[in-house]
Amino acid sequence: MFILDWLKIGVSWILVQFHSLLTNVVGMNPGSGWTWAFSIVGLVIVIRIALIPLFVKQIKSQRNLQLIQPQMKEIQKKYAGDKERQSQEMMKLYKDTGTNPLASCLPILLQAPIFFALFGVLQSIAMYNADDPTYTAQGVFQWEQYATLLPQAHDAQIFGVPLYGTFMNADETPNPMATRIVAVIMILLMTATSFITQRQLIVKNSAPDNPMVRQQKILLYVFPLIFAVSGINFPIGVLIYWFTTNLWSMGQQFWVIRNNPQPGTPAFEAKEARQAAKVAAKNGPAIEAIPAEDSDTTSENPTRVQPKKQSRSQRKKK
Repeated sequence: MFILDWLKIGVSWILVQFHSLLTNVVGMNPGSGWTWAFSIVGLVIVIRIALIPLFVKQIKSQRNLQLIQPQMKEIQKKYAGDKERQSQEMMKLYKDTGTNPLASCLPILLQAPIFFALFGVLQSIAMYNADDPTYTAQGVFQWEQYATLLPQAHDAQIFGVPLYGTFMNADETPNPMATRIVAVIMILLMTATSFITQRQLIVKNSAPDNPMVRQQKILLYVFPLIFAVSGINFPIGVLIYWFTTNLWSMGQQFWVIRNNPQPGTPAFEAKEARQAAKVAAKNGPAIEAIPAEDSDTTSENPTRVQPKKQSRSQRKKK
């Protein structure tokens, strides 16, 4: 709880700084829900930039796992009857090759506390009541210099829907029907981007014979299903956060798959084909050779072609 409280302060502080930037520099309305929505987008950008080193480790780990697949199969076959020895040899292989099988989950795991911190801050904004003596603000909103932003954030709306609104508590918002519509659209966008991101990884950057593809295919449907079911309880602000971070993941993964694909995958073959096409375009079209039967020099009795007589003026021009 102590760590989560500090995360709430950090998350809300970044949120408030982007709100100030959009208000004072860009000139957006400080009470507009769009100002707060774009502040959430800014929060996502800051978090995802901070996670880039972990993303690089994730890519390296996935590549190493791909490369050591033959060795893993040999260990599984050799120690099929001894699970303990098999586990020891696997751990030794991971250590020798510098592979961390959990590295692919690190970005998601590290984002989870941030997600819960943002959820708690938005919930405190939703529960704001100046007349309730038991109400306690969360994050920097409990500080005096930012306390005035709390009612402003509470009243901020997009499409007539408050950012704290959820599908389940739509009846407690000023416009229940609009809240449900916006929530459903955001849930669908969040689910679709999660599905596309995972599918892109399986289809383009996984070898057909990779045994991990089966696990990835399970996650392909599990994660979007979790998002769809749990999304009905997420505030609109949290849905904006998760949709934005999914878009970032999709674009970042597309760039890596296109420019640094794993060997033996469709993306790797596509990259090689692009490079071959560039080389061919740079060198220009190939010059076709003259067929042997059309060349006088290849016949048994080659006929010498006599040069045509040129005039004096033609010779001078040459």
